[in-house]
Amino acid sequence: MATLKQYGSQNGLTWDGPTPLYHQLYSLLKEQIIDGTISYGSQLPTEQELGETFGLSRITVKRAMDELSAENLVERRRGRGTTVTYKYKPKPVKAPLVGMLESIETMGRHTHTRILDIAEAIPPAEIREELGLADGETACRLVRVRLTEDEQIPFAYYFSWTLTPISTFSEEALADNTRVELLRRNGIVLSRIDQLISAEPASAEVARELNLRENSPLLVLARRSFDTDGKLVDMLHCRYNPAIFQYQMSMELNDEKQ
Repeated sequence: MATLKQYGSQNGLTWDGPTPLYHQLYSLLKEQIIDGTISYGSQLPTEQELGETFGLSRITVKRAMDELSAENLVERRRGRGTTVTYKYKPKPVKAPLVGMLESIETMGRHTHTRILDIAEAIPPAEIREELGLADGETACRLVRVRLTEDEQIPFAYYFSWTLTPISTFSEEALADNTRVELLRRNGIVLSRIDQLISAEPASAEVARELNLRENSPLLVLARRSFDTDGKLVDMLHCRYNPAIFQYQMSMELNDEKQ
């Protein structure tokens, strides 16, 4: 049975507002279904239970549920209740690549990096497949820790595989340049970057390098970079201490498309 989030006073419903109560309940439930809070296959409370929770009549609740059913968000069956039929899927946020690269380069210039490992190595099978490498082919493996500019506090752990010679990312080169700049110097022009943001507990190794306790929560950013031919050339996993680093995006809205 799905558990509904509570939205402040009156469970999120405004009793003296212009919007009908059935529509408020419909909107509240729809929001939680669309954003995945109430997941696919969940059984919603009965009309009676919803009425008691929100202080609404059975007729008001039924109308809200009928609206959800009309939009194919739920399926209603007599004797079996109401089941969520909408499958939540994360939607990628599109942002200009130029602005993203500028942000990456700016952070690179205003922080410091400590290299833990750099080698020409054979990636794991899953990575080889994504990079289009045959068995036995190698890529440049780079493991680094990024530190704040002033206090030299470690806040990020980077692990990357790149289709470039190991000389591209020498310790001397990385001391004065970002990886994006070094790729560009080696003739690799990025045309697309895909990013996925998630979270995970810190492993023993990452916790040690970031001065955290093992299993501390981390912000994780998986970044895949493609060249102008659409070929995946770089895979980077960034693990951040959320107490020091936050990922922010600003997007301008076009009034005509709102």
